Amino acid sequence: MTAQQIKSVAIIGAGASGAAAAAAFGAEGYFDKIRVFERRETPGGTWIYDGDPRPALKIVPGALPPDIDRPLTIPDGLPKTTTPSSQERFERTPIYDELTTNVPAIAMSFSDLPFAYGPFAPHWVPRQYIANYFSSHRTDLFLALNTTVEDLSKLPTKTTSSGTRWKLVLRRHDAVRRVDVWWEEEFDAVIIANGHYSVPYVPPVTGLGEYLDLFPGKVSHSKAYRTPEEYRDKRVLVIGNSASGHDITTALVKAARLPVYQSRRSRSRWDGANPPEGIEWKPVISEYRSNGDIVFDDGSILSSIDAIIYCTGYHASFPFWNAEANGGPIFDYTQNRLVGSYQHTFFPDHPTLGVVGMPRTLTFRSFEYQAIALARLFSGRNATALPPQEEQKRWDKERWELARREHRKFHDIPWDNGETMEWLRWLYELAGLPELEGAGRTPPILDREVRWAIEHVRKYPEPGDGEKRLKQGAGTDVDTKEDDNGWVLVGSEAVRDRLHFI
Repeated sequence: MTAQQIKSVAIIGAGASGAAAAAAFGAEGYFDKIRVFERRETPGGTWIYDGDPRPALKIVPGALPPDIDRPLTIPDGLPKTTTPSSQERFERTPIYDELTTNVPAIAMSFSDLPFAYGPFAPHWVPRQYIANYFSSHRTDLFLALNTTVEDLSKLPTKTTSSGTRWKLVLRRHDAVRRVDVWWEEEFDAVIIANGHYSVPYVPPVTGLGEYLDLFPGKVSHSKAYRTPEEYRDKRVLVIGNSASGHDITTALVKAARLPVYQSRRSRSRWDGANPPEGIEWKPVISEYRSNGDIVFDDGSILSSIDAIIYCTGYHASFPFWNAEANGGPIFDYTQNRLVGSYQHTFFPDHPTLGVVGMPRTLTFRSFEYQAIALARLFSGRNATALPPQEEQKRWDKERWELARREHRKFHDIPWDNGETMEWLRWLYELAGLPELEGAGRTPPILDREVRWAIEHVRKYPEPGDGEKRLKQGAGTDVDTKEDDNGWVLVGSEAVRDRLHFI
């Protein structure tokens, strides 16, 4: 199918990446039909706050999305009405009371609409911001809320000129009638923008399975955490020290029995030589014992722990992807990457499919570059052409070799080595400018002010002595200070990539 034949587009998800995609495709003024399917009751994606995360998710050590976020059985004879499904779909969000954004607002927000305030806004600001973004672009007219995509299948090509189309099986819960309504729709192209923070991951540890059975309710994932008050006067062990692990451990100091224990595999940028007051660091857990003891790699043991919170992240999940109809899976969980992608956005084997939001980098802003590039490509107005399929597939192979060689994730794009700017520049140049008459969005620029904020503004104070901090693993000092607005400013040298925590 050529770009001129793409007239209908389905967007899966109404979070930040879906909002960027809807604005980009709507602005082209080219497509006859654009639909944004969102399983929640409002736009906002992972920023929607679920005050009550219950019922509690079952912890399955080592389980991946294909094991626990399985597709529903599709009824025969669509359209059809069925009794509501009771299967866990992981639609609740991981937002906790004190959560704020991690990226400075000037770099995180979409280029044409600033956040209400910042630099690090509380969670209700981006949630409302995403809803407002749909309204400000009048793309809320594209929304199909309370609607879950249950199956995405490539349709057989009927003629040599018609190209590939996609069939979506959709399910909407009708709360008034208390039924699920199922139906199908077809589209020329599909944008996957369903986010990353739905299916939590807990790594396997010797004895953990038996421990879960012996001590039900003691172990949870940070997706279910909301407030430190739930852990008042309890002995708590937090596992992980990325952004959520840091936030939760710090918050628990105000309520839990001290010290709060934090198991860490490695140091973060904001760790000093010693733990903050009220926190005790522990190494990686090596074993859970049936008597309740927790054994660590250094041989130390903790007993009588009341609660264990795993802050060990999430895996992307695509339960709607029909691997049989589409020629294979879309995600490789052994390699933790999209299968056969190009520039983290396109698919040479599926030229009418795109992904927005896979490399998180600057989050909202980077989604914008991907969305505009895809919209321009699918409308046939891109400034430069995609390379031949063979070259796209070679990129995928070489990218995987690079990730293995450098021991990093396939979809990690560092800022400090210039890779982020290189990737965004490539998307920028692919898209090109809008038409003179105004059709299409302009790819955003990353001007000096935005780049300065990325490189100097910090959510967490980094360790220091007065206005100096010691660079980990080296004998050099790096300047730090705080400006009049309370922003933490640091020098240009970094221990780890400055965007590693996203």
